[in-house]
Amino acid sequence: MKINKNFDNLVPNYLFADVAKKTAEFAKANPDKKIIKLGIGDVTLPLAPVVVEAMKKGAEDLAHKETFKGYPDYEGYAFLREAIANYYKGFGVTVSADEIFVSDGAKSDCGNIGDIFDKDNTVLVTDPVYPVYVDSNIMAGRKIVYASSDESNGFAAMPDDSVKADIIYLCSPNNPTGAAYNYEQLKAWVDYANKNDAIILYDSAYEAFITEDLPRSIFAVEGARKCAIEICSLSKTAGFTGTRCGYTIIPKELERDGHNLYSIWYRRQATKFNGVSWPVQCAAAAVFSEEGQKQIKKNIEYYQENARIISSALDELGIYYTGGKNSPYVWLKCPNNMGSWEFFDLLLKEANVVGTPGEGFGENGAGYFRLTSFGDRENTIEAVERLKKLIKSL
Repeated sequence: MKINKNFDNLVPNYLFADVAKKTAEFAKANPDKKIIKLGIGDVTLPLAPVVVEAMKKGAEDLAHKETFKGYPDYEGYAFLREAIANYYKGFGVTVSADEIFVSDGAKSDCGNIGDIFDKDNTVLVTDPVYPVYVDSNIMAGRKIVYASSDESNGFAAMPDDSVKADIIYLCSPNNPTGAAYNYEQLKAWVDYANKNDAIILYDSAYEAFITEDLPRSIFAVEGARKCAIEICSLSKTAGFTGTRCGYTIIPKELERDGHNLYSIWYRRQATKFNGVSWPVQCAAAAVFSEEGQKQIKKNIEYYQENARIISSALDELGIYYTGGKNSPYVWLKCPNNMGSWEFFDLLLKEANVVGTPGEGFGENGAGYFRLTSFGDRENTIEAVERLKKLIKSL
């Protein structure tokens, strides 16, 4: 038998596994040190009370014959899909409940959606890039090209008409840079995709953090229904990192190569995915209720304040950064022209603070660093003070 040799083309370790290993080694060698982690984008606040109650009720339903649920619908229960569609309507975007697929998270769908596309397609990603977009396509053996995000364009890469791509991954607000596209910028990508008969895979996992007048969905852009699939998650919106629930939206009219993409994805899901559990879908629907929106907004505001605290410190230090305003991530330039892993080691050793080296997100991440606002408030304030002290001493 033979193994998929495309795995040989991956970097040896997933970025966050390397970060975790280095952090664990330092902690073991320095048990007396208080390490503050602002690296991985994991939430710290508990689920909203209304969400927890809905999950409890969903679990109780499974204890009684009259309300017991077995296999869910492949595309998710109608009540949840309708709740998501109404949520989009709340910020002026029309999607049908019949175009929504409920999943166990955006990361899964961002990787799995490639199943419906031929391996000979060329994939375009922005650099820096969320590693899953790259790794999942390397595993499939696809050619990958990069659109450069850097200081010159505010880390918001734009299309180049001289480059031909079939599949385009966009994330806005972006992970890792926190930069968010405006309407005109997204329209340029939509026009490029339609011109090239390409498909945009749009990751909107951080849309709930947008505070300015920016699109919260690719479907707010004219022409997007002809070229885009949107993938979103409740992980950061509602703290579902451990609960696992997200969704993918595929317009019913979206077709390529004589095939309807909604129908192909449904076929794929029916074969490889047995759906999201009843208690989790009940909890997810509660997120989109009036009370649920009020409660999760408080959690989002908590993280947004953490981002403001981090950003204010960088303003004080005169350090260039993006993000922090419409995103839970702050993407900063390493001081004194340090390399990103060099700064990681210094920050961990001298300040006992963990961040994420930008180099792990691509070539344009070299010399940059990502901090997350998902930490505890007191720890965030302490970490920022340590960071300021360290940088001022350099």
